[in-house]
Amino acid sequence: MNFSEKYGNDIDEAVELALKDLKVTRDDVEVEVLEEPSKGFLGLGSKLAKVRVTLKETEPEPEVTAEPVAEAKAQKAPKEPKPQRKSIAAERPEGLEPADDHIAVQFLEKTTKEMGMDLTFKCMANDENVYIDIEGDEAGNIIGKRGQTLDAIQYLTSLVVNKDTSQYIRVVLDSENYRAKREKTLQQLADRLAGKVVRSGRSVRLEPMNPYERMVIHAALQHNKKVVTRSEGEEPYRRLIIELKK
Repeated sequence: MNFSEKYGNDIDEAVELALKDLKVTRDDVEVEVLEEPSKGFLGLGSKLAKVRVTLKETEPEPEVTAEPVAEAKAQKAPKEPKPQRKSIAAERPEGLEPADDHIAVQFLEKTTKEMGMDLTFKCMANDENVYIDIEGDEAGNIIGKRGQTLDAIQYLTSLVVNKDTSQYIRVVLDSENYRAKREKTLQQLADRLAGKVVRSGRSVRLEPMNPYERMVIHAALQHNKKVVTRSEGEEPYRRLIIELKK
C-alpha cells in the first residue's frame, strides 16, 4: 500500500495517524487534504478532517562506475532542481459547474445585504465542493484581518450548506484572490523562518494558526533537508514549530 487515508480532529492529527499507518515520516510522503475539519455550532454538525498521505516515488540508485580522476573533475555535478510547490489555495477539483442559484449564494446575498454590503457571488459547485468568488467594490472589506472575517463567513456558509446532508460538502470562499495571496505570504514566511532556524540552531514557534494555514507551512517545508515542522496545543490556539532535523 502506497497511501493511507485517515480522519482526525484536525489535519495534523489525521496526518500523524496516516504516517503511523504507513510507518514513515512526513519527509517521505505527499499530503492531500480531502476534507477540512468543522467544529459545528454548539457541538452539532461537527466534521472531522480527512487526508490522503501518499508515499513519494523513489528513484533507483544510479550505477556507479569508475572514471579517470581528471575527467571526473572536469564534470560538474548538476544542480538539484527545487521541487515545485503545489498550490493548495488555487487548486480546484474538476467537474465544477456554475451554480449561481446555490443555497450558499442565497445565504451570502442575504447575510451581506444585512451587513450593508453590495457584493456579487460567482459560484462553482459539484456534489462534494462549493467554490465562491466574492466580487464588488467592497469585496476587500469582507476579508478582515488575516482573513478572519472571510473565514468566519465561510464557516457559517458551510453550516448552511451541510445542514441535513449525509455527505460533507467542502465550502471555500475567496475574495480578490486572497487565498492564493495568503498562501504565498505563508510560504515566504516558512522559508524565512526555516533559514533563521538553520542559522541560529534554535527552533521557532509561530503564532496560533488555523488548520489550513498550518498545512501550507507544512507543505512549504516538507522538502527542506535541514528542518522539520510539527504542531502543538489545542484549537484554536494550536501552533506550528519549526526545528532542526536531528
